[in-house]
Amino acid sequence: MSKTRRGIIVLGLIAALLPSAVLADRERDYDKARRAVERGEALALAEILTRVRSDLGGEVVGVSFERKRDRWVYEFKVIDPAGRLWEVYVDAATAAILKREGH
Repeated sequence: MSKTRRGIIVLGLIAALLPSAVLADRERDYDKARRAVERGEALALAEILTRVRSDLGGEVVGVSFERKRDRWVYEFKVIDPAGRLWEVYVDAATAAILKREGH
């Protein structure tokens, strides 16, 4: 199975697990991500997770995909071992962690 297909499947599974109130937004994220991956503008979610999972600092509980400052960005919601919520922004083309925000 290709990396692109795995990424699309992973994003679809995440969307399937989210409450229906946010499902419509996640479906749009899924479509945006799929098209960006197909155009070569972004890496598939599975590839991003392979590259950054150990650097995220906890368990991924949510993900979104959006355009920020002329680049595609995966935004991960992460719960650290102490139970704090973090938003971790990752460049979708390079898998570079751009920013972390704690809540």
